[in-house]
This record gives sequence, C-alpha cells and structure tokens, in this order.
Amino acid sequence: MLRAITNRSTRARGGSFVIVASRYNAKYVEAMLRAARAELNRAGARRVRVVRVPGAYEIPVVAARLARCGGAESGASSANSRPGAIICLGVILRGETVHAAHIGEAVSRALMEIQVRFEVPVIHEVLLLENEAQARVRCLGKKHNRGAEAAQTALAMASLMATL
Repeated sequence: MLRAITNRSTRARGGSFVIVASRYNAKYVEAMLRAARAELNRAGARRVRVVRVPGAYEIPVVAARLARCGGAESGASSANSRPGAIICLGVILRGETVHAAHIGEAVSRALMEIQVRFEVPVIHEVLLLENEAQARVRCLGKKHNRGAEAAQTALAMASLMATL
C-alpha cells in the first residue's frame, strides 16, 4: 500500500550520499532523482553525487564499486569518501516476457548482498512495475514519490549506522 510522503526531521549532519540512477525509463527515474535530491538538500547533506548508468541491470556493479571505494570524486581517500548511503533508482516495466522479472530479481539480490558485504546502506528503489500507470503514481506524483522516500530512508540509515 502506498503511503503519503511525510516531512521527516532527520538531518544529514553534513553527510555524503550517492545516487545511482538509471537512464532507462528516464521520465520516471528523473522525477525520482529530483525528489531524492530535494529531500537530501532539505536535510542538509554536505555532498550529493549522482552517477548515471544505462539501465537497472548496471546499477549493482556501480553500487558495489562505490560501497567498496567510496563515493567521492577522484583524489580523496576511500576512508574519507565512503558515502553515508547509496540510493539506487530505476524503473523496470513488465512486458510480455519474464525478462523484467529476471532483471528485478537479479538487481534486488545484488543490492542486498552489497550492503551486507560492505556495511554501507544501499537503498533499493529499482521499481519493478506492471505498467506506466503504476510508474506515474509512484514516480511523478507529489503525494507518493519513491525518490523522496528513498532519500528519507538513506538519511535514517546513515544516521543509524553512525551510532553503531
């Protein structure tokens, strides 16, 4: 069930975040990306880096590199550049074959493994949707936007991980 976006008081405390966003289904992913960036900026994130990939299937390899080496631009050491969280954004629309399901399962499994292995929160908003109507509601709406929700989760997880 979709929940309306709520204003959360979680602050970034100057944290650094990376968003890995697919170029495929750009209309929907761009809307989630804008919402995620706005939420991170509202919370006072020190740095928000956006890394673009061709499609959803390419998201995990980039997320793994960022989790292992850090999300800063070149020249910074990896210890100082590890992001507070990595937000992964993509939209997969089901078609007439099972291809979308295979992509969705592979991405989900890989993102879970990355966050456990590297102990960096990886926020999974690579949506496997039935149709464009579902994409419009979850990505383009002001009441429900999975990009804003992903940023709120990233903020909460970065804050939690900093206390452990």
